[in-house]
Amino acid sequence: MTFLYVAHLILAGLTGIQSIITVSEVSVKAGDPISIPCLYDLKFKDNGKYLCKGKWWLTCDCVVQTNNPDNSNQFSISDDQTQGIITVTIHNPKDDGESYWCAIEKKNSDVRRRFKLSVTTGMPSLHVDEQEITAFEGGSVTVKCHSKNQKVTKWCRLDSSSSTCVSDQTGSIDGATVTINKSVSNVFTVTMSGLKTENSGWYWCVKGKLQMPVHITVHELTSTTSTTSITSTTPTTSTTISTSTATTLQTTTQNASLFSSAEPPTVQPSFSTVIGTGGESLQDKNKSSTLVWILPTTLVLLLLVVPTAFLGWRMKKKRYKTKTEVPVITGGAEVPDVHYATIFHNPDAASQQKQNNIPEETVTYSTIVLNRSV
Repeated sequence: MTFLYVAHLILAGLTGIQSIITVSEVSVKAGDPISIPCLYDLKFKDNGKYLCKGKWWLTCDCVVQTNNPDNSNQFSISDDQTQGIITVTIHNPKDDGESYWCAIEKKNSDVRRRFKLSVTTGMPSLHVDEQEITAFEGGSVTVKCHSKNQKVTKWCRLDSSSSTCVSDQTGSIDGATVTINKSVSNVFTVTMSGLKTENSGWYWCVKGKLQMPVHITVHELTSTTSTTSITSTTPTTSTTISTSTATTLQTTTQNASLFSSAEPPTVQPSFSTVIGTGGESLQDKNKSSTLVWILPTTLVLLLLVVPTAFLGWRMKKKRYKTKTEVPVITGGAEVPDVHYATIFHNPDAASQQKQNNIPEETVTYSTIVLNRSV
């Protein structure tokens, strides 16, 4: 009977261990935070999860739970029930060789898996530049796994199958192309290209018994369309203006909305152009209205000024002719046939008349005939 009980405990323990997958050992610098993923069976998604600290399971201490956060901020835990992953973070690792347990509450015997921290004061034996990387669908990511002495051997994804790894120069994981470059000493460079959203998850570099986890998040590439429509209706015409723009992620998207209400909106002064009926701006409309008033006014002024100036010019010209022109006798006027001319008496000629016996009172008449053809 005792044998059966012990066998049951051993079987339960083995089952519990195999229900969680995590790293076996992680190298970390003292004081640097480290995050550890623990994959579990989705049948435990509603169970409580916790992190236990201690070399032995029976003597380990629970340091943080999903339903009871750590008030000292030394540890944190999160539970992704969609993918079935517990993520525990140790914010200030100190003790070298310390063991921790990812655990799930279960009736009779909790499910658990142990991992170990190798804490160093200098550069860790295996580390990456970043543990959290973000990418976009169709893009690529590059991870550099730094190591000392011994080179990294493979790049794996955390899942239920331990065989999802790439160790050669090229390969693929879940449809993404994996390229590995070992040309630089002590650097294992992994490039994943042709990413899809399903490639999001935890991966790790492997160097002997050490693993270094890296979380990759692949965002879906979506487009956002913003539309502004303004419709104006008159008794004879109806005009609609529509503007559409499409943008992708990493692009600042501006959304414009048209609101309507029973009361007319209050218009605030601004320097922007407001679109009116027929796509005409208010500024253009004001200019048109001003032109409508200016053109008739200018025409009226021209009609008044031009005749007045012309009339003044005519009167001035007539006045000038009156002063300067010599009167001309037209052919139709009655002109006397005879003109009389007065002959002045020459005193010197009197003596000559006496000498020649010519009377002094002699008068000479001359007749002047006008030429009518002039």
